[in-house]
Amino acid sequence: MELTSVTEVEYPALIALWEASVRATHDFLSEADRLFYRERMPGYLRAVRLVAARDDGGRIVAFLGTAGATGSIEMLFVAPEWRGRGIGARLVRYAVDELGCSRVEVNEQNTQAEGFYRRMGFIRRGRSDFDGEGKPYPILQLELADDEEGFRK
Repeated sequence: MELTSVTEVEYPALIALWEASVRATHDFLSEADRLFYRERMPGYLRAVRLVAARDDGGRIVAFLGTAGATGSIEMLFVAPEWRGRGIGARLVRYAVDELGCSRVEVNEQNTQAEGFYRRMGFIRRGRSDFDGEGKPYPILQLELADDEEGFRK
C-alpha cells in the first residue's frame, strides 16, 4: 500500500470514494444533505492537504485530508471494501507522525468513526450541536491524548 499525493484531476475518484464511504457509514444523513455535501466536495478537497492510499494497481482506496494550520485531520475516507485492513490507521499514523496532527472532528452519529479514533488514542474534548455547514448533525471534537500511551502505533 503506497501513500501518495493527489492531483485535482483525481478529484472525481475521491468524490466517488467519499460517496461510497458515506453511504456505508453515514446512514443518518438525509439524501438531500448527502447531495448538498457532494456538491461542495471539490471545495472541501481544495482546502486541505490530501494524501491517498493506493492499491498495487494505483487505484485510490482511501484518502486523508489535513489542515496544517490547525493540526487537524479534516477528512478520512476508506472504500467500503477496504475497511478493516488497517489503511485508516496507517493514514492516521501518517497524519500524527509526519504532519503533526492531533485533532479531529467526527459526526456524533458515526459511532464507528468515534470508536476508531478512540482506539487510535483520541479522547473527546468537546461537542457542537451543528456541523461546519450549520446542519443539525452534532460534531464531536477529539484530541490526541496527552499521555505517551494514548497513541497506538
